[in-house]
Amino acid sequence: MPHAPSHALSRRHSAIRQTLAARGLDALLVTSLPNILYLTNFSGSAALVLITAERLHFITDFRYVAALDAARGTASECVGAELVRVETSYDETLASVLAAMPRARVGFEAAHLTVARHQWLEAKLHGHGGDAASLAATEGIVERLRIRKDAYEIEILREAARRLSAVGRDMVEDVRRGRSERDIAMAIDWRIRRAGFERPAFDTIVAGGSNAALPHARPGGRILTESDLVVLDFGGVYDSYCVDLTRTVSLGPAGPRAREVYAAVREAHDRAIEAVAPGRSRFDIDAAARDTLGRHGLAEAFGHGTGHGLGIEVHEEPRISRRRTDREPADADADASEEAVAAGMVFTIEPGAYIPGWGGVRIEDDVLVTDTGAEVLTDVPTELLEL
Repeated sequence: MPHAPSHALSRRHSAIRQTLAARGLDALLVTSLPNILYLTNFSGSAALVLITAERLHFITDFRYVAALDAARGTASECVGAELVRVETSYDETLASVLAAMPRARVGFEAAHLTVARHQWLEAKLHGHGGDAASLAATEGIVERLRIRKDAYEIEILREAARRLSAVGRDMVEDVRRGRSERDIAMAIDWRIRRAGFERPAFDTIVAGGSNAALPHARPGGRILTESDLVVLDFGGVYDSYCVDLTRTVSLGPAGPRAREVYAAVREAHDRAIEAVAPGRSRFDIDAAARDTLGRHGLAEAFGHGTGHGLGIEVHEEPRISRRRTDREPADADADASEEAVAAGMVFTIEPGAYIPGWGGVRIEDDVLVTDTGAEVLTDVPTELLEL
C-alpha cells in the first residue's frame, strides 16, 4: 500500500512543532489513530505518538515492530521516529517516557483521551513530585492540518474518486425490481472491493420507496418494486483515504412528484458546487443548496448539512452546514475564524429531500477546492436514471 512520502511527513511534523511553540507546549501526545496515521504512516490498531521540538517518540507493541523496521530507508519512512516498545502496558510505557521530561507541558487530545485514562496519567505523574510533566488539554491541533490536503493526498483522492465513479456507473446493473435492498448493497460492496478499495468507507445505503425518506437508512429485506425511487449511497477506502458518492434512481418511469423533487435536489446540488471557491464561506455554500430547496417548497425536507470533509476519515472537517445560532460567544468566534473554505480542502456536496411516507432523493459528489474554484472529483451523470 502506498504511503505519504517522507518529506510530506516531515512538513507535517514541522507544522505541529510550530503550533506547539506558539501555544507554549513542550510536546503533544497523539492518541487518535487517524492522526497517528497522518503523522507517521502507521495504519495498525494500537500506538501512541509523543512529538516534541526535537523528537518523535513512537510507542507500540511487538506486533508492529517488524513492519516499522521494514519501513526504514524507504521513501515513506517516518524520519526521526524513535521506537519505544511496549513491555507492560501502553500507559505504563507512556508514563515512563513522560517521567524523563521533567517540568514539560504536554498537550493531549482532549477529544480522544478518556477521563479515566487522563486521571490515571495525572496520578502517575504527580507521584514524581513537583518536577513532573503536566498535561494540558488541546483541541484539533492535528485535525486542523488535515483539513487542507497536500499534493500526495490530492492525487490519492483523485484516483479514489475515479475508481468510485466507475463503481457508480456500473452499479445500476445491480438495481432492479425483485431484488432486496440488502442484496443490492452486497453487490455494490463487491464492486467496491473489485475496484481496488481496501473496504467500504461505511455501511452502504440502499433505500427504496418510503425507506428513502430515512437519510441513513439501513438496507433490509424490502423488495424493490416498480416506480420506487432508490437512494444508493456508498464509499470506499483507497490507500487509507475515503471517498463518498450518492445517486438516486427510479425503477421504471418516474412519476410527476418524483421528477419534481429530483429536479429540485439536482438544482440545489449544482448551485452549491457553483458556490465553491477559495475564501467562500462554508455557510454560504450550504445556503446555496438550502435556499434552492426552499424555493421549491422543500426547506423542511432537508435537515442535514450540505457536505462534510473527506480524508483519512469519511466524516471530517470542514462541515458544510448552517451556522449555528445557539453557540456560546467563544464558539461563535471559532465559527467565524474557520468559516472560509480554502484551496486543498476536499468535501462532499450532498443535498437531499426526505418526505416521510413517500420517499426521498439525495445526490452527492466529492469536490476539491482549487485556487480558482472547484474541481468535481467524482464523475457520474446526475440526470435521473429510469431503470
